[in-house]
Amino acid sequence: MNILGIETSCDETSGAVVCGGQVRSNVVSSQHCHAIFGGVVPELASREHERLIVSIVDAAVTESNITKNDLDVIAATAGPGLIGAVMVGLCFAQGMAYALKIPFIPINHIEAHIFSPFINEGSGHNAPEASYVSLTVSGGHTLLSLVAQDLSYKVIGRTLDDAAGEAFDKTGKMLGLPYPAGPVIDKLAERGDTAFHHFPRALTSQSQTSKSYHGNFDFSFSGLKTSVLTWLQKQTPEFIESHKADIAASIQEAIVSVLVEKTISAARSHHLKAVSMAGGVSANSALRKAMKEACDKAGITLHVPAALYSTDNAAMIATLAALKLSRGMKAEHRYNIAPYASFAAGARYASLK
Repeated sequence: MNILGIETSCDETSGAVVCGGQVRSNVVSSQHCHAIFGGVVPELASREHERLIVSIVDAAVTESNITKNDLDVIAATAGPGLIGAVMVGLCFAQGMAYALKIPFIPINHIEAHIFSPFINEGSGHNAPEASYVSLTVSGGHTLLSLVAQDLSYKVIGRTLDDAAGEAFDKTGKMLGLPYPAGPVIDKLAERGDTAFHHFPRALTSQSQTSKSYHGNFDFSFSGLKTSVLTWLQKQTPEFIESHKADIAASIQEAIVSVLVEKTISAARSHHLKAVSMAGGVSANSALRKAMKEACDKAGITLHVPAALYSTDNAAMIATLAALKLSRGMKAEHRYNIAPYASFAAGARYASLK
């Protein structure tokens, strides 16, 4: 089947075409208008999606070497995300499906990340063959899920406060780094000392306040942000500027070590030999390296999509639609799907159960 996927949950406008389960195109446009505000402005994001959606979808279809009339199904993110941004892609997709008289499939953005290891570019495809632990880590979400062999899944851990990506961005802002700060910290930390300062790791074996972290797969990064702010307030501007790389490396190490420890602990506790990792933060080079080393040491296979498919993209939307259809889901000619802002609110569109 030829499936068009559309993704507009936050500040990336993306269109992709998957044909016969293989990605034929994946066009992504990232918005840069939010940088001066230090974060994504929902109204600006919606307007940028409106401005770009037609050209992005046209480019995706053109690059796939098919025409719109060759499409069999259209899928789009229905949530979670910025509600106005989600509505742009969702309404456009449903309108296009209605005009072409083909079925529409609503997709849960987080589920698409969970199943992103199944994205097939036609070469080097390395999807998990058995049950696995999925780490979904981004600016808005940090959660661990158990994915069964039948591709049903259960969330076993989530952030109690801030997501990992939010911790990167907000601590980066404290250092005077531009938004989004995550990639900047990643680059800056390459020449820094990870042991320069030990910032707290909540709910882990390194936590000084939690003695019962075993079996607790939740995350908490608000304490890290507070610790960084308190510590920086005690330093002089000259000291911070001259040690910025070391501070960035120390912050990154605190976040990465928590993500790795929790993920490996979950795999061991549930006797699983495979782990996947997706979401914008999974593109972080230190996280990829640390997770690979930890998995190799534990005898666990790591499945990580290419960087392009780790961040928000439409290929994962179309791929999840293809997985649903391949497992017996009936695509409906229904064009009145409402958007939702939270992960829990999207439960009615439960994935491959």
